[in-house]
Amino acid sequence: MSGAVPAGIDYGFKLSGSTGKGVLLIHGLTGAPAEMKYLARRLHRRGFSVHAPQLAGHCQDYAALLRTTWHDWLASVEAAHAALRADVDEVYAAGICVGGALGLALAAKQRALKAAAVYSMTFRYDGWNMRRWYDAAARLLEPFANLPGVRRFSVGEPYPYGLKDERLRGAVEQSQGGLIEGALDRLPFGALYQMHRLARHVERVGAGVTQPVLLLHSREDDMSHPRNAERLRTALAGPVDLRLVEDSYHMLHVDKQRNLVADWTARFFGAGEPA
Repeated sequence: MSGAVPAGIDYGFKLSGSTGKGVLLIHGLTGAPAEMKYLARRLHRRGFSVHAPQLAGHCQDYAALLRTTWHDWLASVEAAHAALRADVDEVYAAGICVGGALGLALAAKQRALKAAAVYSMTFRYDGWNMRRWYDAAARLLEPFANLPGVRRFSVGEPYPYGLKDERLRGAVEQSQGGLIEGALDRLPFGALYQMHRLARHVERVGAGVTQPVLLLHSREDDMSHPRNAERLRTALAGPVDLRLVEDSYHMLHVDKQRNLVADWTARFFGAGEPA
């Protein structure tokens, strides 16, 4: 395990902006707020306040993560939304994979959320780098994934780690998976089970998401095929802007087109042109 920290340490962070607009930046499953820092800086330069919360059970160890469910992760996002809303006039949400799904779950409950951006939505791990048997095996395993004795088994993130950027990929290898402070380098089956439950929830409540949604997905996503974004688009009631990003893999908010992802997000959330 890499990047685990003692309980009680919160790696969430905030930046105060100048426009009265605020963005919740929601990290992914087994990830950490630090993975959102580059995007946060780009949005902050456009005048946004930013709050990147730490999801419940994250940035500790596998046992801590397995003590939580997607409801606990959503509660972390709801608390951050309430705090940010007290400081700004408008709140938006953007997240990667599970973080994006949590932003939509929030949108279904909180009409005050103005819009959301979802990066690399994942219903199934069916990207080009996933072995052909993986998705079929995951479907068969899912009903049993949360059982005692099974839920603690874990899988590692395979090379190229969702990154097309060779420099970043090399940094991950040199750090032995610990490049993002607080992140875990393996995914327990019990957490994967919660991810699937969250995705199904978002699909069920999608008819209640009437806010504008920006869906960004890499055309070359190594972990989740673009059909995941298409599936999400059909579930949402509000206006959806689906864009396929070139020259990046799954972690598109930090990969080779990270500037484009940040700029598209800023414009979608109503930012003016950068100074």
